[in-house]
Amino acid sequence: MITSKKGISLIKEFESLHDGDLKKIGLQPKMDPSEIWTEGWGRAMRDGKGRFLKGIANKGIAEKTATIHTAEQAEQALAEDLVPRELDVARKLKVVVNQNQFDALVSHYYNTGGSSTLFDLINRKASKDLIYKWFTERYIISGGKVLNGLIRRRKAEADLFFS
Repeated sequence: MITSKKGISLIKEFESLHDGDLKKIGLQPKMDPSEIWTEGWGRAMRDGKGRFLKGIANKGIAEKTATIHTAEQAEQALAEDLVPRELDVARKLKVVVNQNQFDALVSHYYNTGGSSTLFDLINRKASKDLIYKWFTERYIISGGKVLNGLIRRRKAEADLFFS
């Protein structure tokens, strides 16, 4: 399976097209609530050693190393970034899911890096209530704070999964 337009729209709704400095021409990196520098549709930036590029002190490095400057580049990067996540989701599933369920899982994986517990619940066919509760109560904290945007995203993913 590949992510449908509905799944891509969900990701875009919550990631938003990152432009950290509206005074500069083109898209600019933006620091997320966890202080990770991101570009495009939420692509996390990394330093030369593969670690997340974090903190305001790294703004200059983020701006200098950014590779996404246009909406077209952001679209291409999102398409590229979805492929390994789609493959990981497909590999982790041991049960058949519908397109909405796949899309919800890819959105979750795109934002969180995935959860073995969530896949375990789905693979062992846990109750709808248990899976819904897990979806909506986990991965809602960033930078040590509960974020309303993450609460809304997890609910939207859960609602899509069960639609």
